[in-house]
Amino acid sequence: MTRTIVESKSKTAIIGFDQPFCVIGERINPTGRKKLAAELEAGDFSTVEKDALAQVVAGASILDINAGVVYNSNPNPNETEPPLMTAIIELVQGLTDIPLCIDSSVPAALEAGLKAAHGRPLLNSVTGEEERLEFVLPLVKKYNVPVVAISNDDTGISEDPDVRFAVAKKIVERAADFGIPAHDIVVDPLVMPIGAMATAGKQVFTLVRRLREELGVNTTCGASNISFGLPNRHGINNAFLPMAMGAGMTSAIMNPVALPVPAAKIAEKRAEVAAAGIVLPEDMDDEAFCQLFGLGSTQPRPGKEMEAIRAANLLTDNDAHGGAWIEFNKVAPKAGHEGRGRAGRTGGRRRRA
Repeated sequence: MTRTIVESKSKTAIIGFDQPFCVIGERINPTGRKKLAAELEAGDFSTVEKDALAQVVAGASILDINAGVVYNSNPNPNETEPPLMTAIIELVQGLTDIPLCIDSSVPAALEAGLKAAHGRPLLNSVTGEEERLEFVLPLVKKYNVPVVAISNDDTGISEDPDVRFAVAKKIVERAADFGIPAHDIVVDPLVMPIGAMATAGKQVFTLVRRLREELGVNTTCGASNISFGLPNRHGINNAFLPMAMGAGMTSAIMNPVALPVPAAKIAEKRAEVAAAGIVLPEDMDDEAFCQLFGLGSTQPRPGKEMEAIRAANLLTDNDAHGGAWIEFNKVAPKAGHEGRGRAGRTGGRRRRA
């Protein structure tokens, strides 16, 4: 069985056909996050710290680190991104020992990340573009790391799945020329938005099967791409991920965290409840209120996609004895109720008189 080994100084994540689905947490990425980008330019890493820890708690096996900020003070990422990549990696490694994925389109930032990372990180990424192949593959060989291979080349991204398969095959063959084995290549077949291409889901499932059966490689994707532009994206993602797993996909770059309910939304709902004449206990806190009215939680927690993945692991026999599913569904006791049994009673069973 193909197994891709990703390591930190003390932990190992395995991407493989016979392994639980590998979740690569995507939150440490300033793309499309203006607040995070501004913080990073100002040297403020507080959001990075929160995102790193929240993703680990939610069940990520690997953390993707992307330092792609275009500074207002210096728009040249070749100068700004390498030192920022180093700083973020060193910070995250000081918080958690989870393996890392170094994610950049800037060649110097990739090498800076490789120098800073402990163990055996995943490199993200190489494409079929000649310039990219000639730079990234020697890095992969030099540092002996696995790499994400994205199925586009100098002609761009093809809507034809056969062309994307051919690009993936080309990358695997070129990697072999450098002495890089197929088990160190994790192919991203490129998930298209189903809102723009009705056959996007079917295309990916077919591609993943071919990549597994014909090239023997592990696969990944940007999981949320499938639902881009559509309502109830979580609902689509929740269906897509188990189906992709069933086709043979072994990992995904995704957000494992359900973000906290905003205070404004809680206040708005409280006003609605009060206007409806519903009287609530005076001591009901926001967390209890959110749970009662199905709003979510005031704390970061595993998202619904993680629930779908855990269930699919169980159904595909990649969860020994269902232990991970049982652990995932344990309800944490409320404060002051630790050590209590069913219905909050202390002690063991009540004896009959």
